This record gives sequence, structure tokens and C-alpha cells, in this order.
Amino acid sequence: MAKSAGFVLIFFFISTISLVIPIDCHDHLTSFFIFGDSLFDSGNNNYFNTTARANFYPYGETFFKHPTGRFSDGRLIPDFIAEYAKLPYILPYLQPGNNEFRHGVNFASAGAGALLETNRGYVKDLKTQLGYFKNVSRVLRQKLGDKNARALLSRAVYSFSIGSNDYSSLFPTNSTALPSAQQLMGLVIGNITEVIQEIYEIGGRKFVFQTLGNLDCTPFARALEETKPGACFDKMAPYIELHNKEISELLKKLQIELKGFKYSLVDVYSLFEEIRDQPSKFGFKEAKVACCGSGPYRGISSCGWAEYELCDNVRDYVFFDSGHPTEKASQYVAKRAWSGKPSASGSYNLKALFGPN
Repeated sequence: MAKSAGFVLIFFFISTISLVIPIDCHDHLTSFFIFGDSLFDSGNNNYFNTTARANFYPYGETFFKHPTGRFSDGRLIPDFIAEYAKLPYILPYLQPGNNEFRHGVNFASAGAGALLETNRGYVKDLKTQLGYFKNVSRVLRQKLGDKNARALLSRAVYSFSIGSNDYSSLFPTNSTALPSAQQLMGLVIGNITEVIQEIYEIGGRKFVFQTLGNLDCTPFARALEETKPGACFDKMAPYIELHNKEISELLKKLQIELKGFKYSLVDVYSLFEEIRDQPSKFGFKEAKVACCGSGPYRGISSCGWAEYELCDNVRDYVFFDSGHPTEKASQYVAKRAWSGKPSASGSYNLKALFGPN
């Protein structure tokens, strides 16, 4: 995840005629609204004053051939999902001139958490992203009318990658008064619940969440482990495990309580655990060391802006920098999320969520 220090523009024929075309002429399209952190940020952090950016070499070099603000050598999970859904790449909300929202918009901000306090001053937190979505929903009502906007919003898919920074930002720290996993998880899940409920009230019905990945086994975390060099950083594990359990329970609960609520829970934790344990099975050679960075396991977040090392073949690596997967690793997760077997009873894969209601 991005530290505080450290899926588009659709070309519609904008005319009087286009604005009165009934929305059911576009029934084959499902809008895609993206919230979260650096795993999903397609460049929002480029457009406000923050150091949590990836708008410099070598980010973006594999696919886009230039830095876009994505914390990757290429595409992110939402980019692949947009491709599979036959949508263009979803533009950052803060990108100047982005005011055509009928295919969706990306609100994610690198370094963001569910809590306002997480990396405060460097990011757009989840509640701020919700505010941006409310602005977009008003624009859609103005352009399409209430009925058509409501139809678009109810068909749309709302995808989240959030929570990692709320926990990982606790480390490294010299404080002996860290909040308990139960205490912090309660605050994080509480804020996530409020955001889901507000989007539901506006019209959202189809939600996608990811479990937290193996944060304790990223190059960043391995570099923190001093007593057992090369091991995962065990102090993070209780936070991750409790969050993943509670987000699963929350989604099951909301499906019962909220009429029409559908969800997909992408088990990123298990997917990366598979890759970590048997990298060669999935076409990787290195699952501990980052492609770009410095220090032990290239776990220091120096990629592109300070003294750093860069690997020869990024496709051999699971991690591009100290905390973010390579395009190849993201594609593997996206494929499983799109058409794989749902990870929880009652949930859907993304292909089903993007399909007709």
C-alpha cells in the first residue's frame, strides 16, 4: 500500500439528442465506480498536493510506456476488470476535464484508508471519496433525469480496495500503545458500513470488496522483521485476519438486511498466499523481493524517487515495489475475481455482477 511519505473517458456524442436518448438504449453497459487506495488509484493523487504519487519512471513502463499515477509497472486490477466488462479504462475523478460519468469513475487515492486519520493530509479518505460519488450522482441526475440515473446507478458495480493503510500505517512505529486489532477493526468496518449504506440509499446494489492481502509478507513488511530475517512481519497478522473475517460477515449480513443487495468478495489474501507459497506454479520466480526499491528485499519505498534498484525482468516478480503487485500478479487476481468460483456462500463472481440484472 502507498505510504503517506509511501478500473475512460467514453466518447459520447454530446448533443441535445444524446441527452434525451432513453437510458435503456444502453442496457448492455454496466457502469463501474471504483473506491479505495493505491491498489486501485489510476492517478487521482496526481491532481492534489501529496507525496503519495507514482507519476514518475519506472512506474507504468510495462503497458502504458509512461507513468500514469498507478503504483504498478502497468495495469491494476480495476483496469483488467474494465477490459473484461468491455468498458474503457475508468478515469480518475480528479483528472481535469473528466465530466462524463456514464461508464463510471475512479475515486481511489493512494494511501487512503477508511479512517480520516489514516495518512491525513496526504490522501482522499473513503468518506471524501463518498462525497465525490455524491457529486457524480447529482451530475447524472441532471443529465439523464432521476429515473434514468437511478437505473444506471442500480445496475452499476461499486468496487472497493480499502483498509490496508488503516492497519499498515501503524508500522513501523516506536509506540507501545498501538490500538488493539479489535478496537481498530471496529472503527474501520464501521466507516465501511456507513459508506455502503449511503451508496445503497443513492441507488447502488452491487458491491465488490477485496480481503486484505498478505500485508505482513510484502517486501515492506519483511524488511521490518528484525528477529527472523526473511520471515513475514507477524505483528500485522492479527489485524489482517480479524478485518478479513469481519468484512465477510458484514457483506453476508447486508445481503440479508438490504433488498436487492448483491456482493462479490475477492479473496486476495488466499490468492496471494497461493502465489507466495508456489510462485513457479503461477509463472513467477520471485515472491519475496520487489522488482523496484532498496534495502532488504527492496522493501524500502524508494522506487523512482530516491536511490533504488530495478530488476531485469518484471514478469518474474510478484511485487513491483515494496507494497504493490506487478501487472502480471494483478492480472491473475482479476481473472480469478472475474470468472472464478465465488469465495463465499451467497456471493457472486464479477462476471455475474456485470451481467444483466
